[in-house]
Amino acid sequence: MENIFEAIVETDGRIRIKSPVHLKKGAKVFVSVPSDEPDSILGGVVLSEMTLAADWLNSEEEAAWSHLQ
Repeated sequence: MENIFEAIVETDGRIRIKSPVHLKKGAKVFVSVPSDEPDSILGGVVLSEMTLAADWLNSEEEAAWSHLQ
């Protein structure tokens, strides 16, 4: 299961996740830094992915498309 967490970069360059997160040692994580530009295509993609994931990542969708695996 994938999760998205909001984080900030501290003044010393360290990344701090805003909410408590418990991950296994060695877990793979991806860091995405959105552009400061309001018309950023990437920003729209990230927002779209989060919205679509809510609809697509459920048991009914998995069952409906399972024949393609």
